[in-house]
Amino acid sequence: MESELRSIGELARASGLTISALRFYDRSGVLVPALVDPATGYRWYTDDQVVPARLVAGLRRVGMPLAGIAEALAHRHEPAVVHRLLDAHLRRLEDGLADARRELSRIRTLIDPEEIAMTTRLALRRADLAAAVDAVRFAVGADPELPVLAGVLLEVDADGVRLVATDRHRLAVARAVGRVDGPEVRALLPADTVDELRALLDTGEGITPEAHITVAPDRVEVSVAGRAVAAAALPYDFPDYRRLLHGLVPGAPAHRIPVDVVALRGALTADGAPVLLREHDGVPAVVAVLGLDDRGGLRLVGPDEAAATDVVRVGVNREYLLDALDAGDRGQLVLELDGPITPLAVRRPDDEDAFSILMPVRL
Repeated sequence: MESELRSIGELARASGLTISALRFYDRSGVLVPALVDPATGYRWYTDDQVVPARLVAGLRRVGMPLAGIAEALAHRHEPAVVHRLLDAHLRRLEDGLADARRELSRIRTLIDPEEIAMTTRLALRRADLAAAVDAVRFAVGADPELPVLAGVLLEVDADGVRLVATDRHRLAVARAVGRVDGPEVRALLPADTVDELRALLDTGEGITPEAHITVAPDRVEVSVAGRAVAAAALPYDFPDYRRLLHGLVPGAPAHRIPVDVVALRGALTADGAPVLLREHDGVPAVVAVLGLDDRGGLRLVGPDEAAATDVVRVGVNREYLLDALDAGDRGQLVLELDGPITPLAVRRPDDEDAFSILMPVRL
């Protein structure tokens, strides 16, 4: 039988993996040898394991996380699943490269303080900017011990601006497209400034449909119809929300459920609505538990069913969910459910760039 097997060294040469890597993937349960000699502990592999090993080697070279490699290997006979994993990883790499470019630009400025500071200008529809502010404002943090979360991240890229806010329990992202003149830049706007900006966007309607944003090294200014709001950006590094998103939602959700916002809000706030009472950091919270009905639609789950483990369940702070529904500003939204320990995503069906994520509450 041993003549039909490959030694670990032979598989290493055939796959491009090192012997130490093969040992690691064995210990991790990703690529387990067909036979281990009980006396010597030596590993032996079959010819059928050469292709999976080459797949592992390729994914390792492009930096795929261990969990992603394991999932790709488990679904290697399902191309659609693997392609989704590859696409998600490519987006992570692209986001990481964009972050690295911004950080290197800032480092260059630190190294050469005489370098001329650049200003970025952006023009966009005021209605789009107002909608983006409304979509994220509810998630701004209010904890005085975490001032880095007490604002909205303004992230300007080549064709628009992305707004991001989080208080650790929820995260909201929205985007508005516009004309950009200048380098990519980011600034953290204080919550008070964001509120002034939002009020400004509602003034002088009909005079001009555009808002103008200027991001300079020392301040950010937003002007509409000759009126302006300006403030210094907060001096903090906002959390890397892209890495946070990839960590929270590693793959495609198990269930994407369209919901009528008015109907769901009514069900959540009705007298006798099924809820759980929980305590977080000493503060009582009302928890709504979401599950699936017989047709795959959304339903509220009562306390007696909340702990069931054989069906899809996720519990979230009810007030946070109501805030997310209001911020969605649509008659219909899509809720993405995976399970009791996976965050709940609330998305606009016609805008993949606008969504919020709510952290689950232990049931």
